[in-house]
This record gives sequence, C-alpha cells and structure tokens, in this order.
Amino acid sequence: MRRDHFTLTVSNIDWVETDGEPSKPSVSIDFTGPSTMLRERLTDPNGDVLEAGETDVALRLQEPLGSDAAGVVSVTNRITGEFILELNEDAEDVLRFIRAARGYGEDASDDEGRYEVRITVEDEHFVTYDKQTFLVYDDEGNLLRQHSLIPSGVEL
Repeated sequence: MRRDHFTLTVSNIDWVETDGEPSKPSVSIDFTGPSTMLRERLTDPNGDVLEAGETDVALRLQEPLGSDAAGVVSVTNRITGEFILELNEDAEDVLRFIRAARGYGEDASDDEGRYEVRITVEDEHFVTYDKQTFLVYDDEGNLLRQHSLIPSGVEL
C-alpha cells in the first residue's frame, strides 16, 4: 500500500482558534488503492474488525519540529505492532488537530474518546474508532510527551 493511496481530512477543529463551542475532532482516512491488504490489516486472525483499543495512532516527524516540518501519520495494530496504514502529512496540521482533541477532552467524560477516526475503503465506510491517545515522536524516534495526547493516569 502506498502512502499516496490515502487521503486524510479533518473536521471540528476550527473552534479552537475562535474560542467556539468544543466539538469532537474527527479525522477521515479514505483509501483508494487495492483494498484486500488494508482490509486484512484492519481485522484480527478470526476476521473480526480490530477494535479501537487494539489500534494506536501516531505522528512520526521526519525532521525537527518547525513551521514546515513533515511527518508520517500511522495507525498500528497494538497487539502485533504492525503498521496498518501510513500517510504523509504536515506536522503542524496534525499538532493543531491534537490541540483540538486535547481541548475537547477537557469537557468530555473519562470514558469518551477525545477524537474520532473514520476509515473508508473504496468509498465504503469500514470502521470508526473513538480514540483517547495520539502519540508524537521526533525524527529520532523519541516520544514528545508535550505534543502527544495522553489521557491522565496512562503510563507509557
């Protein structure tokens, strides 16, 4: 699967900069490539779609953080550690999304997700995850806690 087969679209983040009413941030990932491999990666050995708690979302910077820093957004299988998907994105755009999720989380209940991830395969909804964690790593692979979305009480 190539990174250019994925398109990422975000919504419900503008309220952060306008001090508007908090709304759950959402990211839609659309896949337009051959679907068999992605569908397999999104399911467990029994053929059941992975649940939110079985996946992790992260941003890995490709260069030091700055105004034009590029990054790779990934969704991985938490059980196996294997990449489910990866796509290139502007790091500042992703960090803006994380700030919105953090702001939304201040008003959300503890058992509610801080943001939503929707994955579409061949123009067909495949899965939606409510997530609470979004990890950010620098270009050397070190966790950047100050930029990551980590719920209170979670130790990494």
